[in-house]
Amino acid sequence: MNFDFDAGAGELKHGYVRENDVYRCLFCSREYSPGDIYSFGERLVDAKTAARLHIREEHGSVFDVLIAQDKKITGLTEVQNELLSLFYTGLSDKEIAAKTGTSPSTVRYQRFNLREKARQAKVFLALFELMEDRAKETKINIHKGATTVDERYLITEEETEKILKTFFTSLNPPVLKAFPPKEKKKLAILRVIYGQFEKERKYSEKEVNEILKAIYGDYVTIRRYLIEYGFMERTNNCEEYRLK
Repeated sequence: MNFDFDAGAGELKHGYVRENDVYRCLFCSREYSPGDIYSFGERLVDAKTAARLHIREEHGSVFDVLIAQDKKITGLTEVQNELLSLFYTGLSDKEIAAKTGTSPSTVRYQRFNLREKARQAKVFLALFELMEDRAKETKINIHKGATTVDERYLITEEETEKILKTFFTSLNPPVLKAFPPKEKKKLAILRVIYGQFEKERKYSEKEVNEILKAIYGDYVTIRRYLIEYGFMERTNNCEEYRLK
């Protein structure tokens, strides 16, 4: 199943999304175009209704599709998954307790915990969207191989320019006079050094060292951080290097 992870919470609840002037199923990418008429049994329906009926007939309930996803996607433990499924059926706490071999008070406690988890998820989603909005405002630049995306990447063009003027004696060609301890400054510097390598090309360790030596005396440190920050990768035997 080609599950669409980028859909919003409201779209996930429906199982389809309206984009590029079509209604698209989030679970198989089937598309329905507004203005066209679709046949479902003896019914003729519009695109939005067709998308809804398609999901029901082809995938079952949206709840069943989502609850069946791996726990890496849902973030639910096996116990939470089971309880949500039972809550969805509309059973009472007493009936769920009988099915799970627990007490009604335990079921009520678990229901409370799930509500708390939902509240936390809403706050986290808001925080994440605010972070992304901030990233757009600062024109954040995250390289493809970035291993950990955090506040280091929240850097403005003005900040970057100031860092480069402070730590480089020349940018063309780049000559580094010092390598700072602060992570945000390291990242700005490594972006410049990253640009000295060709994409898709494979380098020997000797070739990498020669390029870095011309930039900074402690080339071993620079090489290590290029790999640590995900700008570059190397084979296990350290014979080949290339950009990510």
